Parts: sequence; C-alpha cells; structure tokens
Amino acid sequence: MTTLFVTATGTGVGKTFVTARLVAELRAARRSVRALKPVASGFDAADIAGSDSGVLLDALGLPVTAAHLDDVSPWRFAAPLSPDMAAARERRAIPFDELLEFCRAPRSADVTLVEGIGGVMVPLDHEHTVLDWIVELSAPALLVAGSYLGALSHTLTAVAALRARGIEPVAVIVSESEQQPVPLAETAAAIRRFVTPVAVVALPRTSKAPAAPAASAPTLLPLLADLLS
Repeated sequence: MTTLFVTATGTGVGKTFVTARLVAELRAARRSVRALKPVASGFDAADIAGSDSGVLLDALGLPVTAAHLDDVSPWRFAAPLSPDMAAARERRAIPFDELLEFCRAPRSADVTLVEGIGGVMVPLDHEHTVLDWIVELSAPALLVAGSYLGALSHTLTAVAALRARGIEPVAVIVSESEQQPVPLAETAAAIRRFVTPVAVVALPRTSKAPAAPAASAPTLLPLLADLLS
C-alpha cells in the first residue's frame, strides 16, 4: 500500500480539490484508493456535503453516512480555527499518537491519500504541528500552493520547512487562486526556479468541482509514477 500526504502552504489554497482530483484519476486508472481528512475544523454539520470531508466522500463514490464520515474525518471541530484552537473551544484535544495510528491502520487500497489541515506549520496541539505529523508518518508529501499575491514567499517557506526535516516534496501543485497578480504560469515558473529539482505543476481552475477541471488542466497521476511503480 502506498501512502501520500497532501499538505499545503496555508488554508483555502486547494488541498481538498487536489486530493479529490487524485482520487478521480486513480479510480479512472482502476487503482483502489482511500482518502482521509483525519482532522477537520470549520466543520458544519448542517452542510456535510459541502465540507472537505463530504467532497472526498463524493469523490470516492461513497454516501454521506455517519460511519463513512467517521472513517474519513474522525476529528471534526466546528470553529474555523487552527486544530489546537478549534479543539480547545470544545474542550477536546487531538491525541497525536491516535492520529498516527489512524493514518497507519491497514486499508484494502492500493493508495491512501492523507489530506492535512491548513499549512505545513499549523499546530495540532501544544507540541505538534502538521509537519511533525508528516515526519512521523514517514510518508512522501505533495505540497499544494496558491497563485495569490504572497504565494511565492509562502510556498518557498513551506518547501524550506519540509526540507529542513528531511522531506523533499514529491511535487508542488500551484492551484489557481480566485485573485492573482500575474498569470498562473508565471507564478509556477517563479516557484520552479527556486525548488528545482522538484516538479512544479500549474493547475487551472474554472470550477470548484474536481470532476469538472479546466480544459487545460494537466493530469496529476504522472507525478505519482515512482510511488505507484
């Protein structure tokens, strides 16, 4: 079984969109796949279908049931805050060892995609960040970035943080932001100059639905060729 961790430079840049795209492409290639979003904040129980967890269940072709929701996102919090803060609002915590155990649990799938929360350095509790989570899982990481003003610094900082802990990203996906100062390709090219030899892919978005990507959107599965071989 192959595990891939999908992380990002920050919140709202397209982690779930990219994860769902990978699910769709893997299923189209007849590869069995599981997608997990173990920690979710800003979760609205009245709009489960519109949540990140709901999007992943839809991509997997699974109905939104309590059992499926728990299987994808066992730690859900209402406040749209960092996980540690969101959990504290509910007088709860995210047990780090249990989180790791959940992600490592054997699953009958060729590929398991683990979608993180927020950016690389977002705190999970008083001691651990998403980066610690990635390191402890020993899973290859795919970094999702945006193309908004400031994305260059955020992306290069995230790559530096990953590399400082011995993690070379599988690739950087530059997911098109609603507002961007220059064309998407320019942002991707600027990032590419600084992160070589990591592959940088520009991902146009004309729709929020992974199943309806822009006509010019590249396929992402070739980025995983070495992992799937």
